[in-house]
Amino acid sequence: MNLSRRSFLKTVGVAAITAPFFTRNLLSAAPSERVRFAAFGSANMARADINSIISHPNVDFVAVADVDAGYLAGIKKDMAQKFPALRVYRDYRELLEKEDDLDCVSVSTPDHCHAVMTMAAMRKGLHVYCQKPLTHDIYESRKIAEYAKKHNLVSQMGIQIQSNDVYRTAVNMIQNGLIGKIKETYSWCGNRHWGSNDPKPTGSDPVPSTLDWDLWLNTAAERPFVKDIYHPSNWRKVQDFGTGIFGDMGCHIFDPVFNALKLTAPLQIRSEGPAPGDYFWGLKTEMHYLFPGTEYTEGDTIKVYWYDGPGERPPKEITDLVPNVPTLGSIFIGTKGLMVLPHIGYPVVYMKEGDKYVEFEDDDLLQKLSLPSLNHWHQFVDAVRGVDKTTASFDYSGPLTEAVLLGSVACKFPQTTMEWDAKSMKFDNKEANKLVRRKYRKGWDVKGL
Repeated sequence: MNLSRRSFLKTVGVAAITAPFFTRNLLSAAPSERVRFAAFGSANMARADINSIISHPNVDFVAVADVDAGYLAGIKKDMAQKFPALRVYRDYRELLEKEDDLDCVSVSTPDHCHAVMTMAAMRKGLHVYCQKPLTHDIYESRKIAEYAKKHNLVSQMGIQIQSNDVYRTAVNMIQNGLIGKIKETYSWCGNRHWGSNDPKPTGSDPVPSTLDWDLWLNTAAERPFVKDIYHPSNWRKVQDFGTGIFGDMGCHIFDPVFNALKLTAPLQIRSEGPAPGDYFWGLKTEMHYLFPGTEYTEGDTIKVYWYDGPGERPPKEITDLVPNVPTLGSIFIGTKGLMVLPHIGYPVVYMKEGDKYVEFEDDDLLQKLSLPSLNHWHQFVDAVRGVDKTTASFDYSGPLTEAVLLGSVACKFPQTTMEWDAKSMKFDNKEANKLVRRKYRKGWDVKGL
């Protein structure tokens, strides 16, 4: 069937919205192929991950841990019919100690808990699906990735749009040379911020009756509970708990850039935005990276740019090249043309004609280079079963997270170009090196971190 270009894009776009995660047909499995699954976190994004993982026909949902008893009561009630034997715990460490017949876990909690929960699970021989960013700190990402690889554990980071048709197709177009070798890229998130110019909060509020505040703090230093600052959702803007909009959305939006170009560790990073305060992340960031060149780039190095904050975009000379610039996304500048990749949307390609860019309209080639969606969560389950591989394993997502988190350090040293030695995990800046690895609260250390 020959679709017009616009009909083709419309059809793909509707599919991405209504059924973004296409489920592949699976062979019915024998009982011996059941996957016994536990979850760390049970509400919000954690619940979305749980629902997606247990939609696989071979999964048994065995146990869940959450620091909020209200959330635990909710998931226990909701799972009563399908998983009546589901066991609930407040402390993930107790779950790991008592549940000795698990295959895998998901980690969908505030960022500062990701590394210790993931490492603790892996040290029990469990495969791990971990939300993005993989970790809170650069050092943690390196150690998590190394451990998973050394012990041949299945892993997947929750950058699920990677498995969506729109991102898969964009990567395929770039790697097939549709717009030539890539000269530079621009990525941005211009519709939100997770930061504040406020000073560190003072005073305290009663801890909600359902919440174990000490367990919620996990590796972070003790402090009073303040409502509307931490649990359940505002923790992202606090430096000790989240990684800001840059660390969080950067893992999503940088993914197709990193993936398509097969980037490795950056050589340099420079922050051009304002420095954040001492407690909260800032309201916007602007990062300039220099990466080693690859087979998909022009030259020995490539510049990669990031912008975030309400209304933030790449420079006007870049956005003026195309008629429509999305609120979130990336622009790839190639030797033959450019690509605009919305987050989450189908890539739009423009070919260079003289000093202008004209929208590409070769329907047959667009269809040839398009790829279908996969199910990011089922891919993980199938890999645990030994019948598939994951695309966002810690081998890939660890270095991606490291690159993103370099920005969380660089933003504290504005207008300073910093060299990064990935092998030694060191900047050419002594103060910046102090931020590569944080000290955990006493009693929360996990061997390997």
